[in-house]
Parts: sequence; structure tokens; C-alpha cells
Amino acid sequence: MDIWTYIKSDLTRYVENYSNKIFIKQLFVNRSFQYTFWLRLTHHKSKLIKYIAIIVHKYLSNKYHIYIPRSLKIGYGFYISHRMCIVINPTVSIGNNVNISQFTNIGSNEGQAATIGDNVYIGPQVCIVEDVKIGNNSTIGAGCVVVKDVPENATVVGTPAKVISYDNPGRYIKRKWKCN
Repeated sequence: MDIWTYIKSDLTRYVENYSNKIFIKQLFVNRSFQYTFWLRLTHHKSKLIKYIAIIVHKYLSNKYHIYIPRSLKIGYGFYISHRMCIVINPTVSIGNNVNISQFTNIGSNEGQAATIGDNVYIGPQVCIVEDVKIGNNSTIGAGCVVVKDVPENATVVGTPAKVISYDNPGRYIKRKWKCN
């Protein structure tokens, strides 16, 4: 796992072009990228960098009311649209190019939590409950409560979430990171 490739993939989701100048600017200006940067650095090989990253990650988690555990498996191109009030269970698995919005809860009361595929958009105030599978290229509308699997290429809305369309799935995933 090359930590810098993950960080670059996350940054690419926020901005069109990547450069060192843009990286520094986004690290100070874009609080969502700042959070994902420190989250990624908690996996650094250097013990000192890892230790500092863990402290900063805990600080930012408290400041922004985000609980994304360091142990979480997150693919390339992770994007947090608004950095506030997000809770994710440690057993969740997140694929590549996933957008997570504010006031989102992904959890389980009984063991394994959700598996989220690639190119998935999760709108604001979404609750994903228990061991459900979210298919690739899916869109989960604002305010959904997902209690059953979401098929690939589907748009779901409502409580409980129901498929309303297979037209133009994943349209909210911009600047996708091309995974090898």
C-alpha cells in the first residue's frame, strides 16, 4: 500500500489538476481533504509520522464530529463532501471513488456492517444499517435508510430505500481516480 498514491487519489477527487502547490493549498484550505490526509497518514511506515498522524486524526475527528476508524478499509479516491457528523463502523469496507456526505451513519448492531462498492455516491443524512452490499455505480439519495442490498447501477431513495432508476448511475462521482 503506497500511502502517497492514496493521498494523491483523494486530492484528485477534490481538484482537477495535481501539483505540490495545489496540495499544500488544499491541505490548509479544504478541511475535508485535510481530514482524509491525516486519516491516510495513520498508516505510514514511519513510527513518528504515524504517531503524529494518529494525534491529529483524533483531534480532527473531535473537531468535525467524524468517526472514521483508522482500521477502516478505504479504496482510492475517497471524498467527503462536507466534513461533519459522519459515523462509520470499523467493519465497513469502502471501495474506490466513494463520496460520503454529512450526517451519514454506516453501522451495525450485530457484527459485520456494509460493503460499499466502487463509484458510489452517498447523499446527506443517509443511514446504512447492518451487513448490506452497495453495488458499484450506485447513488443513495438524501435521507435514505438502507436496510437491504442496493444493486449495481441503481439510484435509491426513501425510507426504507427503494430503487427508482437505473438511468445515469454514479453521475455525482466527479474526477474518478483510475485504478489499475
